[in-house]
Amino acid sequence: MSLVTIEHLTKSYTERLLFDNTDFSIGEGEKIGLIGINGTGKSTLLKVVAGLEEPDEGTVVRRRNLNIRFLPQNPQFIPGDTILQSILRENLGSTGTLDISHTDTLQAGRIQSDNFFDYREGWDVESQAKAFLTKMGITDFDAKVETLSGGQRKRAALAGVLLQTADLLILDEPTNHLDSSMADWLEDYLKKFRGAVLMITHDRYFLDSVTNRIVELDKGKLYSYQTNYEGFLKLKAERMDIALASERKRQSILRVELEWMQRGARARSTKQKAHIQRYEALRDQKGPEDDREVELESVSSRLGRMTVELEHISKSYGSKVLMKDFTYIFLKNDRIGIIGPNGSGKSTLMKIISGWILPDSGSVGVGQTVKMGYFSQENEAMNEGLKVIDYIKSAAEYVMTQEGRISASQMLERFLFPSSVQYTVISKLSGGEKRRLYLLRILMEAPNVLLLDEPTNDLDIRTLTILEDYLDSFQGIVIAVSHDRYFLDRVVRRIFAFEGQGKVVQYEGGFTDYQAALEQREADRETLGRDGNDRARTTPASNESRKGKPRRKEGKLKFSYQEQKDWETIEDEIAALEGRIEELEKQMEKEASNYSKLNELIAGKEEQEKILEEKMERWIYLNDLADRIAAQE
Repeated sequence: MSLVTIEHLTKSYTERLLFDNTDFSIGEGEKIGLIGINGTGKSTLLKVVAGLEEPDEGTVVRRRNLNIRFLPQNPQFIPGDTILQSILRENLGSTGTLDISHTDTLQAGRIQSDNFFDYREGWDVESQAKAFLTKMGITDFDAKVETLSGGQRKRAALAGVLLQTADLLILDEPTNHLDSSMADWLEDYLKKFRGAVLMITHDRYFLDSVTNRIVELDKGKLYSYQTNYEGFLKLKAERMDIALASERKRQSILRVELEWMQRGARARSTKQKAHIQRYEALRDQKGPEDDREVELESVSSRLGRMTVELEHISKSYGSKVLMKDFTYIFLKNDRIGIIGPNGSGKSTLMKIISGWILPDSGSVGVGQTVKMGYFSQENEAMNEGLKVIDYIKSAAEYVMTQEGRISASQMLERFLFPSSVQYTVISKLSGGEKRRLYLLRILMEAPNVLLLDEPTNDLDIRTLTILEDYLDSFQGIVIAVSHDRYFLDRVVRRIFAFEGQGKVVQYEGGFTDYQAALEQREADRETLGRDGNDRARTTPASNESRKGKPRRKEGKLKFSYQEQKDWETIEDEIAALEGRIEELEKQMEKEASNYSKLNELIAGKEEQEKILEEKMERWIYLNDLADRIAAQE
């Protein structure tokens, strides 16, 4: 059953056409990820669905008695409120998290059992609020809201949204400012949440895990894919292939029609007039537009022998020790990821490296050729009263790239800021556009040490992909604070982890390698603990009592009948499946212009790939078992 249905949606913002006669709907239980380039209208669509904005044209129909909870991109609070007061206000509206209820009565404060938390007698709404705030890393419930950082404000607002029951959660960038453990908790919460979810997020692992539908906003149209993010990438490529095949066919027909038109009509019959009209319609039909992408050129400066050297760095605030006796010499082309809980000292370390703040003890050595570019978390250095072009020119009028000398205006074009936008005041840009502009200004200064503090916040996925490719060829040092697991796996080669009490521990590899190291460390501790307990229990008395009793023989590993049968045939089955998939791919190339047949082949290929994945998992299990059996013989 549909919760929200939007038909013929058309809406403009200033001179931009955000939605061009497009349709959208949300069904019960759907977990929808909305993606698209920053500034194209994603947040506006969320507001239209929630009823906070009206379309210029089109209709929006919401199911009767629909209860919606909305998390905006930048929540607002009432100055003077404590954090707890702000999320306990009636309907939580004044936190900026806005409860939009189409019910006659509200179940304020009750978290129903089908929405992950049970309502238990004696566990009142205040206790629930404190539990959610604690999950979001906020424990000082009486702190005034005006003392909160931007990240803390967003997390407090998210706690308020999750506090009450809803049929539909609308979340604008919920993973921004969440550390890894918080993101994992939210991921688990949303997967268990039985209502529908519509969210904007650029966390690709999060999208992959939570969503069952991806909706792409592209050039004013909404395209729906009934899959997670990984599946979307495949289906998007197939959609583009179909569009290109159709365009090739149109161009071929158009050439034939053009020849007919150039010969001249011998008589102006009705049939020939209809032919002319068909030609004109074919000629005027728009072909598929290539996605405009951010183009980044490596513009770093030469880096000398001495880079950045941290020696015995310590920093505390009051009784809280952030780092203690930390030493590291950055190597040329280092790729460092810094992780840890919110408030642990990650941004403080970045500011010590950049010289924004001084350590309590220790020293920071910086080479003469070092030129730092600091992409901070809050866009502190951005004067929003400037025009876009003037802001970039304040960094450099021109920049040297591999292609030669590029002007500020040309670089803005490459960063998806056309000439029509370049004389716009920065304050009128979307949050994501401001982050993209801020990044461009830093790169215009040609740094050779890049400090990126939460670079994935508010940047769209396409820009992130290009940034990641850019960092591959960047001739310099990259130091990034990020909670984005995909970004860390993609970019960094060493992790600095803040583990409390001033400890900063180094791990080799990306985020997945870091997690594997933690799991191994925990497994080693458990093994050590078990061995210690076993030795403690093995007393002389207990040894004496076992005398004369036969030891129970451990069961010998072996294949079951079915496992043995599968092991003998599984490699042939995998080879046959791979052959069928290859054959389907060849058929898809031949049928590129036949949409219905192509869809049938795509469905068949997906089914075979699913079977292949199951067979591969079975093979891994059987292969491991075979190795263990061989080892005991």
